Amino acid sequence: MGSGTFDTEAREAQEPAEPAAHRVGPTDFVDPLVRHESRKAFVWIGTAALFALAVFLAQSLLVVFGGVVFAALIDGGARLIGRVLPVRRSWRVMLVLLAAMLFLLWMSRFAGSQIADQASELPATLEKQGRVALDWLAGHGMRIRLGDWRALLHEGLGGVGGIGQVTAALGGLFGALTTIFLIVVLGIYFALEPRLYQRGFGWMLPRDRRDHYEVTTRIMAAALRRLLMGRVIGMTVEGLFTWVLLQTYGVPMAALLALITGMLAFLPNIGAPISGALMVMVGFSGGADMGIYTIFVYLVIHLIDGYLIVPMIARKTVDLPPALVLAAQLIMGVLFGLLGLVFADPLVAMIKIWLEREASRNAPDSPAEA
Repeated sequence: MGSGTFDTEAREAQEPAEPAAHRVGPTDFVDPLVRHESRKAFVWIGTAALFALAVFLAQSLLVVFGGVVFAALIDGGARLIGRVLPVRRSWRVMLVLLAAMLFLLWMSRFAGSQIADQASELPATLEKQGRVALDWLAGHGMRIRLGDWRALLHEGLGGVGGIGQVTAALGGLFGALTTIFLIVVLGIYFALEPRLYQRGFGWMLPRDRRDHYEVTTRIMAAALRRLLMGRVIGMTVEGLFTWVLLQTYGVPMAALLALITGMLAFLPNIGAPISGALMVMVGFSGGADMGIYTIFVYLVIHLIDGYLIVPMIARKTVDLPPALVLAAQLIMGVLFGLLGLVFADPLVAMIKIWLEREASRNAPDSPAEA
């Protein structure tokens, strides 16, 4: 080894070593412009990655949102009980769940057998009326075979209701029941301790956004509770009025038609035509007079819903344009089947509130905490 090499090593040993934190690495950008632009690029890449992840997990996120919707229903009932019974929140939630279980038990015990018998008669009645309609069309020069009618009905129910898509995506009937179970369990957890999850999500936000987030979530929660309570009121009113009017005239399957009408009232714009078509088809199976009466019942029920219940809900919650709700239902129904169709309306309402809050926050004269 030469003396030059020995001198170099001795000199390096005497020089203090540079700390690792001060060394320039391959990912360090000295130029401020490059550093700024690279940060912007990373933000866009992260946003795109989050969007792709949301699309990939869309079905699961919709189930979680379903749990939030169910929790809002429970929370609304618990708040009503709290006005007359000042007990702990957990007890009020349990009372709401107990009341729901008793109602389901009553339905299955006293009305279940009657509705089951009527449900077994409904397909035959609809097919019979379909034959009558096809014969009438054939007499007017429009020939449609019964097989085409059945295929059209199957495709319509599959496209609008999304039953085939949901069961295929979730593994059949077991998957659908599992989804309902998850929504119920998530809703119960959210309803028992809503502030726990609200604070946990807000903790992940920057400090300057937390006050805005708190106010926005309170507005969303209040609007969702009122929207769902209005839906429940509408479902109850439409179901009871349908049953009373149909039962009074002696229309067949009055209880089943009332149940279908009440359940489909949860779906604005789409539920009413479906329940009305079923009601009219069953009515005409008993004669022209009964068919005309069912048309009258349909008009009365949905005039009450359209001019009394829906405006009342809109004044208390979020006034959504009907075309926007219908478009959201069609898109969500195609993408996620029955699950997307059911939750399209509350999801659009929450998105609208969030956009309005962001617009007010970005307004020049808006207060800092808004």
